Amino acid sequence: YKLYYFDTPGRGEKIRYIFAYAKQDFEDIRITKDLWPEFKKKTPYGQVPVLEIDGKPIAQSFSICRYLARKFNLDGKNELEALECDSMVETLGDLTQKSKKYLTETDPTQKKIEKRKLFEEDVPFFFKKFEDIVSKNGGYTVGSQITWSDFHFANILPEFEKSSPGLLKSYPALNGLIDKVSNLPSIKEWKEKSAQLKKYYVP
Repeated sequence: YKLYYFDTPGRGEKIRYIFAYAKQDFEDIRITKDLWPEFKKKTPYGQVPVLEIDGKPIAQSFSICRYLARKFNLDGKNELEALECDSMVETLGDLTQKSKKYLTETDPTQKKIEKRKLFEEDVPFFFKKFEDIVSKNGGYTVGSQITWSDFHFANILPEFEKSSPGLLKSYPALNGLIDKVSNLPSIKEWKEKSAQLKKYYVP
C-alpha cells in the first residue's frame, strides 16, 4: 500500500490510523506544496488522498476508509454496524460542511455572525447527539468496539476546539473518545515513529 497525502493530518490521518491500528505496513508518502501542482496531474481526480493498491490509484478518503475497514475488521460486528459507521461519519460531515461558511468568510462582521451561528446553534445540536450516542455505547461511536468511525471523530472534533477553546469540556464522552483513540498502543506507537516512517514525494 502507498498512501499519498499532504504533510498534514487532514483527510489522510484517519487512513493512517487504520493502517497503524491494523499493524499493516504502508508507505506514508507526503506531498509538499511546491510539488503538488505536478503530482496533482497524476491523481485520478486532481485531489488527495490517493491510496495505491498493487499499482492502482484509488481516490476519495471515505471510500478508502470503508475498503480498509472491511479488510481489517474496523467496520463493526455486522452489516448494520457498518451502516452506522457510515451514518455517523456522514453526519459529522454535515457539521463540517456547515463550519466552512465560518472558516471561509472574509468579511470580519459576517465572520462573527457565522461563528455565533456555528457555535451557538449547529455545534451544540450535533455535539449533543454525538455525546448521547457515544455515552450510550460505552465510549464508542458505533457498537462496543473500535471502528474507523472513531478514528474519524477523534481527528475532526478537535478542529472545532481550535476555534472555540474549552468546547469539548462540555462533552465528556466525546472528549473521552478522543483520549481513548490517542492512547491506543498502536496509535501511540505510530505517532511516535511517524516522523521517521513518512517519506516525501519525489518526482
